Amino acid sequence: MKMTREIMNPIVLQRADPFVYKHSDGYYYFTGSYPLYDRIVLRRAKHLNDLQEAEEFVVWRKHDSGALSQLIWAPEIHRANGKWYIYFAAAPDTNIDDDTFNHRMYVLENASDNPLEGTWEEKGEVKTGMSTFSLDATTFFHKGEQYYVWAQQDVEIMGHSNLYIAKMENPWTLATEPVMLTKPELDWEIQGFWVNEGPAVLIKNGKVFITYSGSATGVDYCMGILTANEEDDLLNPAAWTKCQEPVFQSCPQNGQYGPGHNSFTESEDGKETILVYHARNYTELVGDPLYEPNRHARAQKIDWDEEGNPVFGVPVSDTRWTPKTTEVLK
Repeated sequence: MKMTREIMNPIVLQRADPFVYKHSDGYYYFTGSYPLYDRIVLRRAKHLNDLQEAEEFVVWRKHDSGALSQLIWAPEIHRANGKWYIYFAAAPDTNIDDDTFNHRMYVLENASDNPLEGTWEEKGEVKTGMSTFSLDATTFFHKGEQYYVWAQQDVEIMGHSNLYIAKMENPWTLATEPVMLTKPELDWEIQGFWVNEGPAVLIKNGKVFITYSGSATGVDYCMGILTANEEDDLLNPAAWTKCQEPVFQSCPQNGQYGPGHNSFTESEDGKETILVYHARNYTELVGDPLYEPNRHARAQKIDWDEEGNPVFGVPVSDTRWTPKTTEVLK
């Protein structure tokens, strides 16, 4: 089936951890980690190809001090109960304690129809009952109930972060205890760092899929997948099957390295599922990789196999100009 139009990549420059929400108003709403990690930004467009040139709005800035003052990471914009919510992670400092940063997860709420307008209210921390490094929260509704999926460290388990799931009482409060779905254990999940992070949820063909990313965020960064039947108890770890191989990884032939931290959206006509992710187009990094800004947001169509499982293929080549310097674009 032919797409309504070819996607030009990257769709947005210098925005890692990209998230796209296609709303009923026909707009694609885009957010992602701002390279200076000091703000949350939104933009929107009617076509994915127009997001790069769309005006960007700063909807929230970090605090001067305290829990919300450093390293603002991986915002996602969602709808729940007729309101807009942004989920993100923040830290009180840039320290690395117990081999990790000190992030916790937070929520903003906006009751306006247009999330580029109105007031974003801080609803506070999403408390999981574990006082450890946590980040990369996403949320979804299934059979009328809201779920929360995120990455968090358990100091009793080898590694920097595992994936957890819980039901929600409201968009900023968990209703159930965290359940661990996967931990970094396979060779491709433990290169540089032992990581399972950046979960994204896709429900289709009678199944619930959770993609996630593993390893350090260089060339080894790649995506894995968990699968459950939609009739199963999603809070039961036994309901989930973990693919033993990465499903999306670096493709030197196309000049794409470290693809991951994805989200999902759909084509303009609603007939195709679109994978949104970040990747770099070179491997020789200058300076601290954390502050190297050229992880660009990208998007491409997903295919499906006969069993109804997604086939991601490989990261596609660039079709747009990308910067060759490490300066943050204005």
